[in-house]
Amino acid sequence: MNSLNPGTTVNLIVERKTELGYILMNSNREEVFLHKSEAPDDIQENQKLNVFLYQDHQGRLAATATMPFIDMNSVAWLEVVGVQRKLGVFVNIGIKKDVLLSKDDLPYDWDNWPKEGDKLYCGLKLDKRGRLFADLATYEEFETLSETAPDTIRNQYLEGYVYRFNEVGAFILTDDRYIAFLHEDEADKKVRLGQRVQVRVTFIREDGRINVSFKAPKEIAYEEDAQKLLDYLSEHDGFMPFHDKSSPEEIKQQFQLSKAAFKRALGKLMKDKKVEQTADGTKLKER
Repeated sequence: MNSLNPGTTVNLIVERKTELGYILMNSNREEVFLHKSEAPDDIQENQKLNVFLYQDHQGRLAATATMPFIDMNSVAWLEVVGVQRKLGVFVNIGIKKDVLLSKDDLPYDWDNWPKEGDKLYCGLKLDKRGRLFADLATYEEFETLSETAPDTIRNQYLEGYVYRFNEVGAFILTDDRYIAFLHEDEADKKVRLGQRVQVRVTFIREDGRINVSFKAPKEIAYEEDAQKLLDYLSEHDGFMPFHDKSSPEEIKQQFQLSKAAFKRALGKLMKDKKVEQTADGTKLKER
């Protein structure tokens, strides 16, 4: 049985030099190739060398003197550097060869797949055929990594990475290592595995986890929506062909607001005596 396996760091002897690199050998006389581009300068025969083993693009076992961010016994945040719908996503582990996270370990919904630049908390694993893959961190590993959230952070904004989904929402690990749950009703858009997001804390649970939302507190949301209508009016000579009888579809298409949110914003502007409705729409009041 071969004792040289991908995903491991081993100490080998430089057996001989070739035109393209070096042949390394262990005490069992098993050989592995180290390309000269992966080797440090001034290697000598019979020198001991610490190398990481991986599989090259042809699937052959190869060595590199560059140490990766992770090995078979560790996990780290890894950047997504490629996406192939038929295979999965590739992550950078710190060596020249990127490693695949299989589509079998990714969400069923393509919209929830990571994009390039997203980050995933991963380790390494070998499949039944001995091939090296990235491996998403387990529930227990996130539990070990997490901290208990204090009661003082309600309504604060935090940032973190989406790391898992369930039937009704997404889990996020914040920069402060709090485990946060974003219910789908609190998200105004779909999120991706590995996406960095900013969320607002809405509730601190007894177990130290938090519930979060993309939505601003109601008072702030009303202000933002009202400002959106004012901006439109300012850019269109003080008039818009929308009022409280406009269809939800028209409002959604133009302002990305629900009919209810539009009416609340419009009502606020009317209460503040900034606008008035006409038969054809809404216009700014003259000051």
